[in-house]
Amino acid sequence: MVAVSSHLLSAPGGPRSVDAVAEPLGNGVSVQRDDVVVGAGAGLAAVVSRIEQVAPTDVPVLLEGETGSGKELLARLLHTRSQRAGGPMIRVNCGAIPAELIDSELFGHERGSFTGATGTRLGWFERADGGTLFLDEVAELPLAAQVRLLRVLQEGTFTRVGGTKDLRVSVRVVTATHRDLRAMCDEGSFRSDLWYRIGVFTVQIPPLRDRPEDIAPLATHFARKSGISLTGVPLAPTSSELDALREYSWPGNVRELAAVVERAAILGGGRRLEITAALGDARPRSSTHLAAAPPAQPPAPPVDRLATLDEAMRAHIVRALALVRGRIEGQGGTADLLGVNPHTLRGKMRRLGIDWSAYRS
Repeated sequence: MVAVSSHLLSAPGGPRSVDAVAEPLGNGVSVQRDDVVVGAGAGLAAVVSRIEQVAPTDVPVLLEGETGSGKELLARLLHTRSQRAGGPMIRVNCGAIPAELIDSELFGHERGSFTGATGTRLGWFERADGGTLFLDEVAELPLAAQVRLLRVLQEGTFTRVGGTKDLRVSVRVVTATHRDLRAMCDEGSFRSDLWYRIGVFTVQIPPLRDRPEDIAPLATHFARKSGISLTGVPLAPTSSELDALREYSWPGNVRELAAVVERAAILGGGRRLEITAALGDARPRSSTHLAAAPPAQPPAPPVDRLATLDEAMRAHIVRALALVRGRIEGQGGTADLLGVNPHTLRGKMRRLGIDWSAYRS
């Protein structure tokens, strides 16, 4: 464990309701502060109870849940309820960092350690000293980086790239993923010893469709924020609009609900909500639309030769895009079908010249 202290303390303070603030540090890193947790007394009550139970300790915590289900918000809650609430909380999106920069980003580097290293740079662990390091999308770390992360968690020390001195910091590590790490361990794409280390205490976050009682308070919360942002006047959904929201399955979870409500506020000019119109952009298309021919796919290679790996990959991604009408994220989206992180998929699509918008119906 990286954190030096492991004794139990009482959780500081009561619930807070301060809006989140993100302070970008570059390369997918940001410092996070606490936010209101809507649903803490309803659909998320059991989750919040587990957070409160583990927060006073220093053990690593693994948050598991679908994309958009609120893992980052609950990581912030874990931090604010911990004995480290006065220290920094740094969020790192592991899927947004090029593999060749992982070591430098995690552990920092010394001046002159490689071309372009014009000065000493502190890594994520040093920046989070005294606080919490939140490794989001930890399943996207390459195997080599998993080995080095495991060493830090086991021994509590690390060395900057190009350095010779062992460094020690006091950091509580929280990780999150929407992937099935157990299956990844079986496949060999995630180290089982690292999974055991980061998963000392696991918190499962249910998708929004499994906690419909949270839809109304969440929609009300987002409507209020959207109205104030657009016109300075808080908005509120009607009972019929809430009924319409409850009928939708929310494959994109809370993140999708926030987007729909914000879109409804924009369509209403910031003076009312146009929930029906906003939901029209989110609902599955009719069978007529589904039957429409997808955009022309690149011609298959001649039968006398095998497709190149890029050709095969491009055809596979295009087929998946056509099946889900160009949707990338969320349950049932292209990234979900292909079993990859949305950021990784977008990078491959850019490299292969695939325009996802051409598959929107």
